[in-house]
Amino acid sequence: MKETNVYTKIVTDENLMETQSHGSQDYPFRYYYEHLAQFDFNCIDWHWHTELEFVYVQSETVTAWIGEKQLELPADSGIFINSKLLHRFSSPEDAVIPNFLCMPSFLAATDSYIYQNYVKPIVSSNIPFWTFRREISWQSRILDLMKQIISAQASGSSCHLLTSALMQQLWLEIYEHTDLSTTSEVTGQFSVNRARLQLMMQFIHENYRRNLSLDEIAAQSMISKSSALNLFRSYLHITPVNYLINYRLKQAALLLSHTEKKVSTISAETGFHNVDYFCKAFKKHYQVTPGEYREEKRELVKMSCILSF
Repeated sequence: MKETNVYTKIVTDENLMETQSHGSQDYPFRYYYEHLAQFDFNCIDWHWHTELEFVYVQSETVTAWIGEKQLELPADSGIFINSKLLHRFSSPEDAVIPNFLCMPSFLAATDSYIYQNYVKPIVSSNIPFWTFRREISWQSRILDLMKQIISAQASGSSCHLLTSALMQQLWLEIYEHTDLSTTSEVTGQFSVNRARLQLMMQFIHENYRRNLSLDEIAAQSMISKSSALNLFRSYLHITPVNYLINYRLKQAALLLSHTEKKVSTISAETGFHNVDYFCKAFKKHYQVTPGEYREEKRELVKMSCILSF
């Protein structure tokens, strides 16, 4: 099958909302065929979007973080991620993850009876995700439907109609196996926590070049240091200070691959005022020195140029 719609960089705004448009206003559905190895460090980093997302693991094992949960997804399994949930994917191998996203309105018009009674109750519930495994019969049917939707993308002129029909079947399976009597709408506290976390992350992204204290980070959301620690640990599985360090390293990696600046200059520009500490932290995080990382990126660019001819 032809591999289409490949993109290897998640672009987000200051609140980690993905800025990539998935589909169009008249057809709010988009399919991607992705190798995690094509992303920096085999990782699709933290992001969220209003679209519903369905991921099929075609090969290898993928680690998914969905809000507070960490999941291992083996080959021939899948996952549905509800709207507006922070999530992240990674794998030490070249995992292949065909995936598709759609707005809830792709399933039914928002003012319709179908949407109000069959789509909205799940989208607005406190269900963050569903995982799908072959061992459970109805989940196996969903995996088959996901594979049919993936194959439908190469079906020519009937692609859009076939995709819509298959999505209806997939959603019916999900609806029929969701016990809405035990769920509730997303709580106000959940929204407040996410907003507080995003404010602190935005502050780090805008000020990572200078020295930042935990007090300053927590102050952006007007909460205590312990509350800030709990929010970062619950949703991102990391402390605020380690998130700051990792963000600095990520920015340093971008400068190494896209500029010819000296390592000492990059160290200073990304908030590391001791170049020896920067080099040690970089190697610990990425398993290569800054110089080795730059050379690896140069070789990848050369290979890409060769393959393009």
